Amino acid sequence: MKFCIIGLGRFGQQLARSLAEHEAEVLAIDADEHEIAAVQNYVTQAICTEIVDAASLEAIGIEEIDIVVIAIGENIAQSILIAAIIKKRFKHIKVVARATSQTQEEILNLLKVDQVIRPEEEAAIDLADTLSSPFHNLARLSKTFSVGLIQVPEHFISKTVKEFDLYNSYRLNCIAVKRDTEFVSINENYTLLDYDELVVSGRNEDIVAFDKEK
Repeated sequence: MKFCIIGLGRFGQQLARSLAEHEAEVLAIDADEHEIAAVQNYVTQAICTEIVDAASLEAIGIEEIDIVVIAIGENIAQSILIAAIIKKRFKHIKVVARATSQTQEEILNLLKVDQVIRPEEEAAIDLADTLSSPFHNLARLSKTFSVGLIQVPEHFISKTVKEFDLYNSYRLNCIAVKRDTEFVSINENYTLLDYDELVVSGRNEDIVAFDKEK
């Protein structure tokens, strides 16, 4: 899969590096040579240019791209223009656009951008979820349902997942274990070790209840 990131501020640069670490093909675009220099050793290709119309998009080879991330922060007009051109002229491309205001988000949605992101707000929400959770919260899927990380209770050690029957006792599903820094998929025949941590999914209140009783 080929990605194009337009706009290499802090968000765009980090995204470019992270995608490159996942061995994705990344084309990085910015009008500032210093921003290009910051990522050129990480990405597949980095081009210093300003995107102003369909021709400038064609010049960078946009037709070969699968996903475009418009990571421009301050120049709202340029961000909207690029999104509009791509959605109209290059309909095979998935467009992800960064918004810095509610108005910009609404305009991008009107253009039928595939995904609008607001990184600062989303990071704050994720941090609030983590700080306010009474357990180690790996992912909050909704306000009431999460994937959490729980230390294996002492009386579960050396038992199989099937034996302690977590679902019938607590309405939770054990979907993996964390061992040191690695996550390992397991089935009901897996025998728990004392240094395992359980990855469980379920309602927050059920995870809390289980965590308190362990």
